[in-house]
Amino acid sequence: MTTSMNAQTGSMRSAAQLVDTELQPLEAEQRYRVEAYRLIAALLRSPPEARLLERISGLSQVDVPDELGLSMSMLGLAARSSRVEAVEDEFHQLFIGLGRGELVPYASWYLTGFLMEKPLGELRRHLLSLGFERQHGIHEPEDHIAALCEVMSILIQDERPHAESADFFEAQLAPWSGRFFTDLGEAKAAVFYRTLGRFGAAFMELESRYFSMHV
Repeated sequence: MTTSMNAQTGSMRSAAQLVDTELQPLEAEQRYRVEAYRLIAALLRSPPEARLLERISGLSQVDVPDELGLSMSMLGLAARSSRVEAVEDEFHQLFIGLGRGELVPYASWYLTGFLMEKPLGELRRHLLSLGFERQHGIHEPEDHIAALCEVMSILIQDERPHAESADFFEAQLAPWSGRFFTDLGEAKAAVFYRTLGRFGAAFMELESRYFSMHV
């Protein structure tokens, strides 16, 4: 673990309460990364239930003076003060709406301005090369930000070769995830999700540095 990464993982330790004990065999650094990806995926896949908001509220105790720590603490504070119904309504306005939400959390949209475009086809080939197959009955395109974060969490948890997770991050998340989380942090309908935007942006920046240091 590099010195730069050590300075950041103090923030991530407080997220340990959010995941199952199945991650215990992993090294601490990798466990924190899985936890962060899972948390982001859970909040962007569907509106959080009361139990998840309560668990996230524990992050308000994070006291690490860096952007990741501050953003995590703000996310915890927002969870503590948010009602489930309000967050569900916010989620609907942001990502569903009447025909379309304020944000479109798909790689194809961010990279081309349209859904179901070339980036989705490239992603599907990339996923097949890694052994991931589309499940029957799932109609959501694979380039949803939550799905990509879930894939990253699996690659790390399964202790796949570093090159696999690095290549996936650089090809499928690095080109657009920062812009998405910045947009989320500035969205008109965002209140609770504004803090997720800040946390997501800080975490993706940390991941970029992580992969640049582990070449």
